[in-house]
Amino acid sequence: MPLSEREQRILAELEESLSKEDPRFAKNVRETTVYTHSGRRVRWGVAGFVLGLVILLLTFSWSVIAGLAGVIIMFASAILVERNLRRLGRASWYDIRAQRAHDDDAVENESSSRRVWRQWMDRREQPE
Repeated sequence: MPLSEREQRILAELEESLSKEDPRFAKNVRETTVYTHSGRRVRWGVAGFVLGLVILLLTFSWSVIAGLAGVIIMFASAILVERNLRRLGRASWYDIRAQRAHDDDAVENESSSRRVWRQWMDRREQPE
């Protein structure tokens, strides 16, 4: 349902006042999406999984309880990654990569092998 003219005007006024009062917050709201938030959580989950694996490998031989703590960290991280990947979904993942590919800085700084890999993945995931 589209907004009426009055509602659009009120919304524009609210946005303008927010930008004047707290420009940093307004910038964060404009730039942050569900994709960036979920992507950040996936990265933290992968880091947690690796940390749990390192704890498991380093401590299991002398302390079963410490090794078990590593397994618990790995399990919790795997759940975090899985849930946020579900939020992203296939279409969302494609949107993230397409947005990044159009970013001039990211494309210029990208190595040639990585660029070839990205192009190959983009061709594979084109919606039919």
